[in-house]
Amino acid sequence: MGNAKEAIENGRTCLGIEFGSTRIKGVLIDESYAPIAQGSHEWENRYENGIWTYSLEDIWDGLQDCYSDLAADVQKKYGVELTTVGSIGFSAMMHGYMAFNGEGKLLVPFRTWRNSAQADASKKLTELFDFHIPERWSIAHLYQCILNGEEHVSDVRFFTTLAGYIHWQLTGEKVLGVGEASGMFPIDPATGQFDKGMIEKFDDLVSDKGYPWKLADILPGVMSAGEEAGVLTEEGARKIDPRGLLKAGIRLCPPEGDAGTGMAATNAVKQRTGNVSAGTSVFSMVVLEKNLSKAYEELDIVTTPTGDPVAMVHCNNCTSDINAWAGIFKEFAELFGIGLDSNKLYTTLFKKALEGDNDCGGLLSYNYISGENITGMEEGRPMFVRTPDANFTLANFMRTHLFSALGALKIGNDILFKEENVAVDRITGHGGFFKTPGVGQKIMAAALDVPVTCMETAGEGGPWGMALLAAYMLQRESGESLGDFLENKVFKGEAGTTMEPDVADVNGFNRFMDRYKKTLPAERAAVDNLK
Repeated sequence: MGNAKEAIENGRTCLGIEFGSTRIKGVLIDESYAPIAQGSHEWENRYENGIWTYSLEDIWDGLQDCYSDLAADVQKKYGVELTTVGSIGFSAMMHGYMAFNGEGKLLVPFRTWRNSAQADASKKLTELFDFHIPERWSIAHLYQCILNGEEHVSDVRFFTTLAGYIHWQLTGEKVLGVGEASGMFPIDPATGQFDKGMIEKFDDLVSDKGYPWKLADILPGVMSAGEEAGVLTEEGARKIDPRGLLKAGIRLCPPEGDAGTGMAATNAVKQRTGNVSAGTSVFSMVVLEKNLSKAYEELDIVTTPTGDPVAMVHCNNCTSDINAWAGIFKEFAELFGIGLDSNKLYTTLFKKALEGDNDCGGLLSYNYISGENITGMEEGRPMFVRTPDANFTLANFMRTHLFSALGALKIGNDILFKEENVAVDRITGHGGFFKTPGVGQKIMAAALDVPVTCMETAGEGGPWGMALLAAYMLQRESGESLGDFLENKVFKGEAGTTMEPDVADVNGFNRFMDRYKKTLPAERAAVDNLK
């Protein structure tokens, strides 16, 4: 504690703050890379006028509350005011669309990754580039605005992601880390920058519109992990800490996406490593040794925070439907005067799932709170269905929802592992799905049919990964790669706990997936007819 206090007082700490879908969280680390203080703020997206969004007030109020909570944690633990840190990094959920005019005014409400109304743009850009452009990517949002004839497009002078917006407002720098940038527009692996050839193709595609901008003019700059991406301005410091205690001049590393911070937090930035982040959404990342044989709609090619190609399977839905059912169980208990601790409720229900039949006993669910691109659903309709003779037990009910949370993910990863024969030495899991020891890990191993590792530190998640990227900028040695920095300094051989796939569970998951795929027309009918 004495060392941590000294590090805080002398500004030898690093701070990572990540804007997740339901929580903004900050993690402060010391020179041993261990978390020494944390703060958080709960928030939730809104569905307004057909758009999933957060307001600018949500963003800044949330950041201030998160930082205030962190500073209070520092004061409580160490008896000192937090006035400075060695470096800061900001990260957020990837993709989406924030467009600004020349005066820096937001032109339309922030459109998050969760929106799935960009199918036309996705299809046309994928054909144009011969490179899969998912609906949630920023360029798909922009082009869909063009296809829709939205008037604001003529006024756009800069567009970026949530992480890029926050970094810009705090430093004045319009830049992104390459991992985050790879979810806006394709990256050329030879240069680590946006692909110039594809930029030219896009400009030619929209040339008849007469817009007063070229695409390169309105995109952010691209930076690699380890580079310095600006310093905290006086105005930026007040945006974080209105009390005026946080000092300006702190160095910031390039802002990253939650995919990149997840890779850092799980030591999965080298080839043949991968990770799965499972929370509100779920995505897997596998660092590639070579390019895939062709483009797949189910697989996105993004990059590590240093620009190495990564195959990403991204699914919009994971635990939100589980949370909704847990809420029903909690409400039921309260009717009988039973107060349930949420952690105990989730732990009990998750463990119960392990008692279920390997294939969930004939039960089936779709966890689609929002649309799911991999299965072609533009909107969400959560659905539970069973045959009359199904083994309808609580264990099978919970197991079904855990399986369903990974259903779309399995479809994408089966292409990667079975059709492209991509090899991985290690998949590391992190996120709320893995919070109950041994449960989410066992289910994930069955779904992917590969060993899944969980580390104690992985529970710290993306904000810790962002703090590590901030530390890498500050402390890396000349020529030291991010992979070596993580391997040799941060993790120091920590292996975590690995769970091998159980053959009976794998076979059961495959039988469940057979029902899942065959019954998709019912989900399609729900989307089309249940308004």
